[in-house]
Amino acid sequence: MTGETGSILRIRPFRRLWIVLGAAALGDWLGLLATATFASAQVSGSAAKGLAFGSVIAVRLLPALVLGPVAGVLADRFDRRFTMVICDLLRFVLFASIPLAALQADNPAVKIGWAAVATFLIETITLIWIPAKEAAVPNLVPKRRLEEVNQLTLITTYGITPVLAALGLAGLNQIFETATGGGAGGTEAATIALYFNALSRLATAIVVFFGIREISGRDGQHVRPEESILRQFADGWRYVARTPLVRGLVLGILGAFAAGGLVIGTAQFYAKSLSGGDSTFYLLFGLIFIGLGLGIALGPRLVGALSRRRWFGLSIGLAGVSVGLLSVAPHLSIAAFGTLLVGSGAGMAFLSGTTLLGGEVEDEVRGRVFAFVQTSVRVVLMLAIAMSGVLVGAGGSREVHVFGATVAISATRVLLFVAGVFGTLAAVWALRQMDDKPGVPVFRDVWASMRGRPLPPLDEAGPAGLFVVFEGGEGAGKSTQIALLADRLREQGRPVLVTREPGATPMGVRIRKLLLDAHSEGGEAPTPRAEALLYAADRAHHVADVVRPALDRGEVVICDRYVDSSLAYQGAGRTLSREELAELSDWATEGLTPALTVLLDLDPRIGLDRVAARGRGHDRLESEAISFHDRVRGAYLELAKAAPERYLVLDATLPPSAIADDVAVRVADLLPALAPAGEPPNFRGAEPVGRVDDLTELTAELADPAGAVQR
Repeated sequence: MTGETGSILRIRPFRRLWIVLGAAALGDWLGLLATATFASAQVSGSAAKGLAFGSVIAVRLLPALVLGPVAGVLADRFDRRFTMVICDLLRFVLFASIPLAALQADNPAVKIGWAAVATFLIETITLIWIPAKEAAVPNLVPKRRLEEVNQLTLITTYGITPVLAALGLAGLNQIFETATGGGAGGTEAATIALYFNALSRLATAIVVFFGIREISGRDGQHVRPEESILRQFADGWRYVARTPLVRGLVLGILGAFAAGGLVIGTAQFYAKSLSGGDSTFYLLFGLIFIGLGLGIALGPRLVGALSRRRWFGLSIGLAGVSVGLLSVAPHLSIAAFGTLLVGSGAGMAFLSGTTLLGGEVEDEVRGRVFAFVQTSVRVVLMLAIAMSGVLVGAGGSREVHVFGATVAISATRVLLFVAGVFGTLAAVWALRQMDDKPGVPVFRDVWASMRGRPLPPLDEAGPAGLFVVFEGGEGAGKSTQIALLADRLREQGRPVLVTREPGATPMGVRIRKLLLDAHSEGGEAPTPRAEALLYAADRAHHVADVVRPALDRGEVVICDRYVDSSLAYQGAGRTLSREELAELSDWATEGLTPALTVLLDLDPRIGLDRVAARGRGHDRLESEAISFHDRVRGAYLELAKAAPERYLVLDATLPPSAIADDVAVRVADLLPALAPAGEPPNFRGAEPVGRVDDLTELTAELADPAGAVQR
């Protein structure tokens, strides 16, 4: 997701927030791991170790149980920027006070007591900070980029920083144990982690206060202050309970994280069942978070255009089945693979669920909804870790004699098997509750979506025609190829409509005159932004009046230029914002995307020579400098590289007949697959599947004209 990451991090407010949150997340995981493993090391016996490990987690769990849902009301009630800053300053003081108090106090009970009180206060404050941050992020980025933003944030928080924390803590332990002769390595490492935590919170407060004013939102006020906190709290819970999508998402996310928590909580004992030790435990712990990061990072590309509701349910199923696999894994290699799959399923479920929540929930209640989700996730995750550690520690292992053979059955594996069964059932329930394509085979839809052609809902078959667009620079030969393809299809008895942009309607003719005449009416050429708006106006009218009606009639629509022309000419050529252009075109066309875009690639110098040889004057775009046309060509090639399943790139210097044959073969591949025998034609290629967003992601990389591809 390199291109996506670069595009997102160009949004300065979000970039600043992401950097400080990454540092803070690393500190949190260091502190959690250090204190939990240190507590476990102070006692002996399986049951006692499990209780010690789980008790440290339970201390952090208590505030979420008591105060979590109310915290969302505060996030919605007050300015989110000031809420985050105040919370981080308080956490800075509390984190720093734990090791400082340990230095001043001689009584161990006082040290432990203050650490418990400070931990409780920190977690309470965190419950207010989390929904304020989550509700503010949609105000920093366009809604259509939420999935990518959530990818980056979740990979950092649950994928990268836990692994770094585990490696860093292991390294610190080794250093201090060597220095102290094995005496107080764990204590010293925990102290370093706490100081790091404190400084990361101070840095977050400073950056948010001085550098990310946009977090406040449009007006800094999200609910009516005259409403009581109790009323706002009740409204938030009522919204979750009465909204089927939100209710299904919450239950699904909790199921996924419960599975992950069980794996973490039983990891120490599970490692022993595999004849492993601490190194095996750290390996499994790291693998589940590596899987989480991989699921978040690669999941969207893997499933392609699959419905996010279906993806959510299937992700929970993957996590549940994988937990069941762990219960019967005979060897570390299989256990490692299963652990990786558990993390991947949980990561994909969390990403798709969080994105759906961010896109569906209104800003006025977003803080309360995210507080409910985040609080529930923390409760379930930590409760699963704590309780599973206690249960498997107390349950131990039993030997069962079956037909003369001795089989070892451990409480760890029984718990994992039960969790896997319940997780799988939860996935089936979630899919049935949230499925937006009832009756459409799930796995066929997954396979089709991975190839960029998702199956439509049964009651929404989509346009019946096939949408084909020809793109290319000046003199590339689009008109010739369009005519050849149209003739060939008509010979086959296909209904064909040939159209163009701009100028396919009476209104479009007038817009075309304004856009392309070298000397427009009044002697004034449109500015770059006005030019982009004129193209969008023509496109909106063209799609509504010409393209969609023809597709609905089952015709093959062949268009000379479409959205990609704006991204190439006004984006790269005029150096306007590619993201804004893509969003404008997406709005104008209502997401209508061609099934096939044929790009006739040609050196602009050859193309302009062809235009000149026709004996007519250059229009306004043809008269631009050669550097303009070089940028246009580079943009086209990059767009094609980003969406190879939709593009057919051909060398425009080849004989026209050879080009026409290649185009015909590609179009023929689309037509039979989209019109099965015995069924009415359903080309589905013009179905809006969000491909414009793909173009946005790629064209954002061309923000520097000087760095554009020169051909």
